[in-house]
Amino acid sequence: MNSDIERIRKEMKRKKHQSSMPTHKPTKKTFHIYRYLCKILLVVFLTLIALIFLKKDTQFKTDFYKYVYNSHFSFATFNQLYQKYMGSPMPFKDLFDKNTTSVFNEKIVYKETNIYKDGVELKVDKNYMVPALESGLVVFIGDKDDYKNTVIVQQVNGIDVWYSNLSVNNLKLYDYVEKGSLIGEVKSDSLYMVFKKDGKALDYKNYIK
Repeated sequence: MNSDIERIRKEMKRKKHQSSMPTHKPTKKTFHIYRYLCKILLVVFLTLIALIFLKKDTQFKTDFYKYVYNSHFSFATFNQLYQKYMGSPMPFKDLFDKNTTSVFNEKIVYKETNIYKDGVELKVDKNYMVPALESGLVVFIGDKDDYKNTVIVQQVNGIDVWYSNLSVNNLKLYDYVEKGSLIGEVKSDSLYMVFKKDGKALDYKNYIK
């Protein structure tokens, strides 16, 4: 009799212990979702604070526009810091298969160079596909006087690189391009390039090997 009572007590304790244990263990995917939701809420909160200050504080608004629009604001550097501490700008990018960008070359292959305006003319093969020299942010796509259709990439090192005389199909303004990924296709056999920092032209020889 006593043994039966003891057995029943042990069984009740076991069931009580099991009922107190969590029935659902968070998965890795669930953890990532919570993490990204927190990031989104933080970004929304900071954006709202900035908008409130822009609306209420005239001096803050003046300084903000002066720094972002009139000064040389490094969007590429900001993007790099954001990804370092906050992860991908696309909230759920890591939860799905990565959409890889074709990386085919890290150097530009050319036959000869000629000084041209603020930069250089590179003689390349016809319809040559131009790779990005360094990772960065696309800050301009359009026509430039004497350069024709131009893509300007603000590299993570703060240097603006012009890729000109291109046919561009896949890039959009503010796209982030990886080193070696496709910028565009040269329309003829001439690729025009300019290197600038803080608005001043740099010697192309330091960047074209």
